[in-house]
Amino acid sequence: MKTIFEAKATNTGGRAGHVKSEDGVLDFDISMPNSNGKPDPKSTNPEELFAAAYATCYAGAVEAVAKSHDVDNLGDFNVTAIVAFNKEEEGFFLEVTLDTYLPTVDKEMGETIIKEAHEMCPYSKATRDNITVHLNLMLDE
Repeated sequence: MKTIFEAKATNTGGRAGHVKSEDGVLDFDISMPNSNGKPDPKSTNPEELFAAAYATCYAGAVEAVAKSHDVDNLGDFNVTAIVAFNKEEEGFFLEVTLDTYLPTVDKEMGETIIKEAHEMCPYSKATRDNITVHLNLMLDE
């Protein structure tokens, strides 16, 4: 295995703390949301950061898969990742929904793209068999 690059971030204070990337681009207060939302609206949380990272990585896989199927124009496509922080008797767990909007392809091609992207995406591979991931194809009606 060849490492292409590494990213580094440090948290201090846990869920009521701060996170900063080595290069300083990410520099956020962290707060645990409650039923009323985040106590500090300018803060973030691990689930929000994970959603942003997963959506971005999966979108890259969608582009790669589309190209492999000779789909050169995805138009104004997007991926929204919804990360749910759940609790059950045995503890806490995550669940992810990936809503993928593909305005330039038909349903059959869209389904092929999102399924193959899920097989390719490093975040999907990292979470496979550990959390439930729902794939939703969003098309223009």
